[in-house]
Amino acid sequence: MKAAVLHRYDESLSGTEFVRYEDVPDPRIEKPTDVIVRIGGAGVCRTDLHIVEGIWRSKVDVQLPYIMGHENAGWVEEVGKAVESVKVGDAVICHPLVTSGHCLACRRGDDMHATDSRFPGINANGGYAQYLATGERSLIKLPASLLPKAVAPYTDAGLTAYRAAKKASRHLLPGEYVVCIGAGGLGHIGIQVLGALCAAEIIVVDRSDVGLGLAKECGAHHVVKADGGELESVLALTGGHGAEAVIDFVGEGSAVAQGIAMTRNGGYYYIVGYGGKIDLPTIDMITSEKTIVGNLVGTYPELVELMALADRGLVNLTTREYRLSEANQALQDLHHGKIRGRAVLVP
Repeated sequence: MKAAVLHRYDESLSGTEFVRYEDVPDPRIEKPTDVIVRIGGAGVCRTDLHIVEGIWRSKVDVQLPYIMGHENAGWVEEVGKAVESVKVGDAVICHPLVTSGHCLACRRGDDMHATDSRFPGINANGGYAQYLATGERSLIKLPASLLPKAVAPYTDAGLTAYRAAKKASRHLLPGEYVVCIGAGGLGHIGIQVLGALCAAEIIVVDRSDVGLGLAKECGAHHVVKADGGELESVLALTGGHGAEAVIDFVGEGSAVAQGIAMTRNGGYYYIVGYGGKIDLPTIDMITSEKTIVGNLVGTYPELVELMALADRGLVNLTTREYRLSEANQALQDLHHGKIRGRAVLVP
């Protein structure tokens, strides 16, 4: 099969070729519960750029060369002898983690902390290819209204945004405020999820006019340009107190400090993006009683919930398609901020 393969790291992201489009062996059924999916779409994620940078080398055990791509959807191509819930030809979306289902975390539905798992595109070959090896437990059948290439990024970008927005929606009340920092691939989904799940006023902060325009289309009540005065603008909108919840889809640069400062005393700061650091005096944590919450993708049931919202048209994904052979162009465009929404590779 054809695949876009990572052969070396590029710590500065200064090269013109991050991956190499080439022939590789087809994945094979190895366990009775394995499934081979013919890729219909593979999302291009900022995490992929962090992988190219080598940031994940200390987090996962992976040997180059390997295939990135952890946001995948397509059609069932082949099934192991124990597979019963899907059949060849079914359109499916893949939860990003492949788990055995036997550990206590799995039985509790806490997929992301399973003790027996693999993460295609992170610590195993992923979906920047024509075919992907995954497991039966990871697959969700798609309704006829949703095409694989249109929903692939929901498996990480959408699911991560949904998980954070769902957490926030549980305590946000009418008359309260939630701030979304970043209106890109994750943020534009999070805005729509918040609109579907709660009645708080949504404020979106982004440095891009394109991003702010997308935020308005997705239902933001207020948009704020990140031009150095965003903190003062958010405080003005919230009566000087800050928002009851801040969801930071950026997580680097000045966004972290700004996001915490935008959070009302007793409020919640949800960190989704990464690359920066949280550095706070302990006395500030004590006196403000703010809660900082990390967010790692989401569970299988949460992906089912997100697909239900998408099927009803309550959440729509803005995508830009690239051929699999154009993976380098997609990664470069993402790196340079040229993508509105999410990029999707289509074999």
